[in-house]
Amino acid sequence: MMKEWSLLVVAAVFEVMWVIGLKHASTLPEWGLTVVAIIISFGLLIRSGKNLPVGTAYAVFVGLGTVGTVVTDAFLFGQPLGLLQVLFIGLLLVGIIGLKQSTKEENG
Repeated sequence: MMKEWSLLVVAAVFEVMWVIGLKHASTLPEWGLTVVAIIISFGLLIRSGKNLPVGTAYAVFVGLGTVGTVVTDAFLFGQPLGLLQVLFIGLLLVGIIGLKQSTKEENG
């Protein structure tokens, strides 16, 4: 089961890449990398969802992607990050960890 969670985290990393790519891509190679990131991201999400509850997997995927995108936007592109945003990112992470910890593992 740990493998599926790891795949989900990697899927979220690629989600951050394609979301940033949608905003900042301006050349054909950049758009190509964005499309590759989309394919990898959703491919890994689908693969991990075969053994994880789909609702939990999707919530974790989107939550990690959201946190990663906000943090990346702040550190790489100078987007301001206020105290309330940091607080809500922390709250989102608590929810993601809670979902993961409360998910019953199934063999299958």
